[in-house]
Amino acid sequence: MSANSFSSLPLSKPLLKNIAELGFTEMTPVQAESLPPILQNKDVIAQAKTGSGKTVAFGIGVLHKLDVKKFRVQSLVLCPTRELADQVAKELRRLARTIHNIKILTLCGGQPFGPQLGSLRHEAHIIVGTPGRVLKHLIKGSLSLDNLDMLVLDEADRMLDMGFIDDISEIISYAPGNRQTLLFSATYPDEIMGLSESIQNDAISIKSN
Repeated sequence: MSANSFSSLPLSKPLLKNIAELGFTEMTPVQAESLPPILQNKDVIAQAKTGSGKTVAFGIGVLHKLDVKKFRVQSLVLCPTRELADQVAKELRRLARTIHNIKILTLCGGQPFGPQLGSLRHEAHIIVGTPGRVLKHLIKGSLSLDNLDMLVLDEADRMLDMGFIDDISEIISYAPGNRQTLLFSATYPDEIMGLSESIQNDAISIKSN
């Protein structure tokens, strides 16, 4: 068994079996570096471009931590655009296809508000969304983060470029302080480092190609 093999990770048998069936065998550099600390419940800031395998890295972390019997929002993934949120949700559903009764919900701007309200009334385990729409649901009281275990900021530099920093800060004010926070960014400008320091605890820094 290779040190870079997914089977070297302390994951459940159904999750490992599904990862293998999806054709994932060897971890990419960002997966090999980030997954061990993620699975140890540590905060991680990782430099990772699109196509580096980061979605699978944080997706496995999210699913490993999930208690499917607890019908509350346990993980929130924030993305800069609806297109990326849809891609992330699709990948999470592929990774989670052996987990019964799991509910992954996307909350994005540009989509009708009413159906999202209806879906939220029935609760969800994982929310993937854009900051503006997630914040709108929090302010309305249709979304609660009281049971949040993991927060993921995907393409954080793009979210900052698009002016979402205030929305992100406000969203975090609704979340418990003792959560795990993962931050993925293609670049590390000063604003990203400042954001990491303000929302993460002793984050493990990973720079991957």
